[in-house]
Amino acid sequence: MTTPDTPQPPKITEEHFLDTGTGVEAETEAEDAPPEIDRPWNPEQIRVNTKQFSLRNALDMIEDGSLELAPDFQRGRVWKPRQKSRLIESVLLQIPLPAFYFAEDTDGLMRVVDGLQRLSTIHDFVRGGEERGFPLKGLEYLQGTVEGKRFEDLPAPWKRRIYNTQIVTNVIDPTTPPDVMYDIFKRINTGGTPLNAQEIRHCMSKGRSRTVLREMTSTAEFNAATDNMGGHIRMNDREMALRFAAFWLMGTKGYAKYAAMDPFLQHTTTVLDRTEEGDATVDALMADFRKAMVNARLVFGDQAFRKWPLELSGRNPINRALFEAWSIALARYEATDLEQRREAIVEAARFLMTNDYPYLEAITSSTGDVRRVMLRFDVTAQVTEAGG
Repeated sequence: MTTPDTPQPPKITEEHFLDTGTGVEAETEAEDAPPEIDRPWNPEQIRVNTKQFSLRNALDMIEDGSLELAPDFQRGRVWKPRQKSRLIESVLLQIPLPAFYFAEDTDGLMRVVDGLQRLSTIHDFVRGGEERGFPLKGLEYLQGTVEGKRFEDLPAPWKRRIYNTQIVTNVIDPTTPPDVMYDIFKRINTGGTPLNAQEIRHCMSKGRSRTVLREMTSTAEFNAATDNMGGHIRMNDREMALRFAAFWLMGTKGYAKYAAMDPFLQHTTTVLDRTEEGDATVDALMADFRKAMVNARLVFGDQAFRKWPLELSGRNPINRALFEAWSIALARYEATDLEQRREAIVEAARFLMTNDYPYLEAITSSTGDVRRVMLRFDVTAQVTEAGG
């Protein structure tokens, strides 16, 4: 029986994208959360150059590999045919496009961070992506002129109009520190459906970290433990793998140095991108990740990484905070040991998720707060010893 003074479990809310549930629980900020860490930029560290390119230049740069369209980024492909066609129509009508943002590295390679969907659409139409590009459909002003035509069908003057279109691009200089660059993109990321934190990290990162995270989330072990979350449209799968890598590499003491999840994960991305971080380290990370996933499935079955209070008959969305705490804790144990203690661990974990309100808060809101991170890792580690 509850009374007005009885604490109520935090409400569970699933994240949505394009009106569809993503299968991942939303993280919220508590009303009494401590203020965010103040990390003011040193203005002298920020270097942004504004450049103009013709669309022909930009498309050539994509072709020769000097401008990267963030491979594996599904968001770039979610526009519907009419949205794509109307962007091309805008170009044909010579309506100026909003500014693009590129990140440049020390090798001169640039990555599109803001404007990816627009540039991907134009590239697909002009350079015949996905088999000869796409025909224009649902135009508003040029219906009687180019409706139904592909780029190769357009008269030469229309093709020149597209090629000669000038785009304004803000290029973040490689001398700008990665965490400052990340913050810049987070601030300017306001148009359309804004990128989430992991999508921004993906666009800014190099191939090595992208490969590691893709391989981690493509494993059969990860997909068995998460109900096939690999290839998630909002990259929540890669964010969870990155959280595992971050705590595996640096632990909670390493987290305390950053005291906020964004810079902690951004730093981990940079570490994974460094070639000095040898293959042996990556192999060990991958092996422990697989082990953690196998153990999570063994102990919790299809309730792994989800809030599973007593008397719950259904299944909640995956919770990021539970994922990072449980996967790190379970990676330390052998499956044969856990199998013998499985019932005791599950019983203790479900009791926590029903009655321990500080723990419930630590996995629900303001989950980046240092005290809450420490609490959930400590308590979860204690629970994994149940039945011993």
